[in-house]
Amino acid sequence: MSTVSEILSQLSEQLERNLSHTATEFGRIRAGKASAGMLEGVMVEAYGSVMPLTGAATVSTPDARTLSIQPWDRSLIQAIETAIINANLGFAPQNDGINIRINVPQVTEERRKELVKRAKNESENSKIGIRNLRKDANERIKKLKNDGLSEDEAKAGEAEVQKMVDGFIKKTEDLLVSKEKEIMTV
Repeated sequence: MSTVSEILSQLSEQLERNLSHTATEFGRIRAGKASAGMLEGVMVEAYGSVMPLTGAATVSTPDARTLSIQPWDRSLIQAIETAIINANLGFAPQNDGINIRINVPQVTEERRKELVKRAKNESENSKIGIRNLRKDANERIKKLKNDGLSEDEAKAGEAEVQKMVDGFIKKTEDLLVSKEKEIMTV
C-alpha cells in the first residue's frame, strides 16, 4: 500500500516526463531556423541495423538557415541522405560526397500559422495528459481514504495534487507562448 507522499512523488515524475515530452515535440516543430533537433527521429540503416542519425554522423548548424551532416564513415553518406528523404521532413539534402547540407527554407506566413496551430494542439494534448494524471492520483488518494487514511490527509493530498497540476499546466502554457513567439518571429 502506497502513501500520499509516494503518490505525490510519482505524480511529480510523471508530470516532469509529460513536460519533457511536450518540449521535445515543440522542438520538432521547425520555424525556419536551423537546429539539429529537426533531424531527431531520423533513423539510418547502417551496418545491418537501424540507428539514429546522431549515431552515424555529426549534425551541426553552421548558420541559421543551414544544417550540415558529416558522416563518421563516408560509405554511409548515401544511406543518411536516403533516411533524411524518407523521414518526410520536407528537406532536400545536398550530397557533395563528404558532407550533406540542408538549406532550411524560409517559412511563409500561412505556414507559420499552421505551425502555431500544431503547437497549440500539442500543448492541449499535454494538458489532457496532465489532467489524466491528476485524475489517477486523486483516485489513488480516495482509495487510501477508503483504506483508513484520515479525511484531512486526503484533502491535503488532493490540494497538493491540484497545486502541482496547476504549476505544470502553467509551465506548458509558458512553453507554448515561447514557441509561438519563436514561430512568428520572421
